[in-house]
Amino acid sequence: MTFEKSLRRLDEIMAALEGEQVGLDASLKLFEEGIELLRAASTELDKAETKVQMLLEKSDGGFELREMDL
Repeated sequence: MTFEKSLRRLDEIMAALEGEQVGLDASLKLFEEGIELLRAASTELDKAETKVQMLLEKSDGGFELREMDL
């Protein structure tokens, strides 16, 4: 699942949990799914941050992206 899809699903889960039609068991399952999505999204953000940090300014004013195995 992409980062954007994870965020959309998290929005859906929040809306469902804020509603009054979801029972306790369903709420717990949604909460668990939300936590898993949040962890995955956080990992993706960490990877993106690492790639941004690897973008270094060269002496001639240009930029170089050094890839790193993540």
